[in-house]
Amino acid sequence: MTKLLGNRSVMMARTLVLCAPALLLGACAVAPPAPPCNACALAEQAQATANQALATAQQALAAAQAARATTSEAYQRSLVK
Repeated sequence: MTKLLGNRSVMMARTLVLCAPALLLGACAVAPPAPPCNACALAEQAQATANQALATAQQALAAAQAARATTSEAYQRSLVK
């Protein structure tokens, strides 16, 4: 039995030499593909948020212009009197 197994260090060396190619191939295995990117969905959401902010800003600008026009008309009337 000792003759078949041989010395432990020799057996370890044989195992290492015989298994090295398999270990190297395992280390170079292709990584699993990355999950699909959802950048397009995030970009669409950002676009929708930007559009909403733009609409709110335009409404505020229109209200400010209307208030300015009303104030200007009142001022003009006060000058005429």
